[in-house]
Amino acid sequence: MLRETREKHEKFDFSPEMDYSIEMKKIVNAAVVQAAPVLFNREATVEKAVGLIREAAREGARLILFPEAFVPAYPRGLSFGAVVGTRRPEGRELWKLYWENAVDVPGPLTGVLGNAARDAGAYVAVGVIERETRSRGTLYCTLLYFGPTGKLLGKHRKLKPTAAERIIWGEGDGSTLTVLDTPFARIGGLICWENYMPLARMAMYNLGVDIYLAPTADARDTWQATMIHIACEGRCFVLGCNQFVTRDMYPPDLPGVEELETWPDIMSRGGSVIVSPLGNVLAGPLFDREGILYARLDMREVVGGKLDFDVVGHYSRPDVFQLTVNGQPPPVETVEVKNYKKKN
Repeated sequence: MLRETREKHEKFDFSPEMDYSIEMKKIVNAAVVQAAPVLFNREATVEKAVGLIREAAREGARLILFPEAFVPAYPRGLSFGAVVGTRRPEGRELWKLYWENAVDVPGPLTGVLGNAARDAGAYVAVGVIERETRSRGTLYCTLLYFGPTGKLLGKHRKLKPTAAERIIWGEGDGSTLTVLDTPFARIGGLICWENYMPLARMAMYNLGVDIYLAPTADARDTWQATMIHIACEGRCFVLGCNQFVTRDMYPPDLPGVEELETWPDIMSRGGSVIVSPLGNVLAGPLFDREGILYARLDMREVVGGKLDFDVVGHYSRPDVFQLTVNGQPPPVETVEVKNYKKKN
């Protein structure tokens, strides 16, 4: 069980038996889970996620966010044996392990997560490493969205992996810039340093996002300014979510684990946070331990915040600036082989 964190917020009085009026549907109880996966073990990590979903649901959360690359791991500190001009065999062994523990979407593990969301009666967003089964050679950093019926509602693939992430993750496309309508708000988001891409943020604002999800691997103090800026810019609630990971959590027999010997004991100190549409911190930031942040989000604050600033409304200038988003998936390359004869 994770120790819960409630900063400036009382325990929720949510009851599943309550008869919600239209006014009550303007409020949602949100949870941000700061935790470590069972690194490089997808089944054990999903089992941990199910327990955390239950824990957050018991506290009344109906929107639950997990960090970037929670299943099976964000491989911080590992090179996968790749340097300019050469790749080492142990890096390929690590890659095979990472691939084997990645998630098929949809697949058996998404079914388990969907069932947990259904049992919790909550919307759940989980960062996973998704594998492309067609080629069996490409992974994506993906955010999955589950609804309270257990259905997989959508996904977002990270558009631009950062730095060495590009060795191990492919690039997403505009077809997965996802914003979902829910009874209480429109939810969507971007992953980690995608949030530094002004046009990507503008695309989300144009899709009408009210609750902006920002799972990340960035634990720097400067990340807090980014979360506050997005809240003020988009006049939306922002949920920032990171892992707390220590070096001793890595499997001792992991290929390439010796590369971590010079890293600090705390590999990722967290920094999860919940911010209001006017940039006020509602919960967190949480550093140096696992925990769950909770906040009660009143959607009327989104409307109130737009009195003086609506980035895609009265404070926009479409006569001067225009944004074009290619929302089509890329074509799948096909090869036609004529006069092919199978050898016996």
